[in-house]
Amino acid sequence: MTTDAQPSVFEQLGLPDTGLSRDAYAYAARVTPAFVFHHSVRSYVFARAHARNKGLRAGTDYDDELLFAACVLHDIGLSEEGNGDQRFEVDGADTAAAFLRERGVEEPRIAVAWDAIALHTSQGIAERKGTVVALSQEGIATDILGTQRENLPPGLADQVHALLPRQDLAYGLSDAIVTQALAKPHKASPITFPGELLRRHLPYGAHPGWYDLIAAAGWGDKPVGVTARRHAETPQQVGALFMEYLEAGDVEGLVSLYEPHAHFVPTPGNHLVGTDAIRGAMRHMVDSGARLTLELRDIRQVGDVALVSNNATLTGLGPQPVTSITTEILRRQPGGGWVHVVDDPFFS
Repeated sequence: MTTDAQPSVFEQLGLPDTGLSRDAYAYAARVTPAFVFHHSVRSYVFARAHARNKGLRAGTDYDDELLFAACVLHDIGLSEEGNGDQRFEVDGADTAAAFLRERGVEEPRIAVAWDAIALHTSQGIAERKGTVVALSQEGIATDILGTQRENLPPGLADQVHALLPRQDLAYGLSDAIVTQALAKPHKASPITFPGELLRRHLPYGAHPGWYDLIAAAGWGDKPVGVTARRHAETPQQVGALFMEYLEAGDVEGLVSLYEPHAHFVPTPGNHLVGTDAIRGAMRHMVDSGARLTLELRDIRQVGDVALVSNNATLTGLGPQPVTSITTEILRRQPGGGWVHVVDDPFFS
């Protein structure tokens, strides 16, 4: 008695069955971890589904073989072979271009694949660079962030995940990017996607943000417009604005988050009241290069008054970070926006 062989992934998913596609598939399977490889193939399947949903026809409206190659190779920069000295997207694009060039792919097609891979984390740019580049980014975003997942055909995601398990992809991929960046920080410039991931794995303030770069530019620019003054539309937004203004070095922005006779406790036992005293404390924090992270613990709101508690970590005022649980009383102002009436990080 004979048993039929299990159809291959190529057959079950109807992948482009060409020599180049088979080579790219085998190459990605060999040099990337399984969770990256599975993600790369799923990205193509989702990209193709989005193309069909838009009424685009493979071979007529877009180069299906090139779309497959771009998707299946888009994270090759996270492989040992593709790990160079550039951000992983560009390393991957260069590695994929060399792979395609070795197989005689024409330079114009290679240029499209390069753009698709280098720009796959650049939403808002990729979609302006042609159909293959745009579809690649859409398929990749669907598999990572669930973007447009509601537009996929019913059952498609379940079928693909059964063949190509996720293996906690989004977190595994983030870890792979951070691992490269910790070994080679120049691969994660501050205002890039890899840089944003790296920042979360370093001591607060160790990796500069946008406002740090502005402050270090040497031109003496000061906050203006929406950067300088915004209302906190909810009690939760007060903490976010405090962190933003502190990072920007905007003393007056910080002071604007307090009522004129508010109470503030910058350090244990140091109880300040009123705008002038609070301004002095904020100036000291800014001049010291202090940075603050706030994570909301709980909130109670009754009408125009809110009691807020945050987990706080303050760095820059001493050799060690200061951690505390804040007690904050906020009040909605007649002209709009929420501000502090009492801000005591050490009350509890």
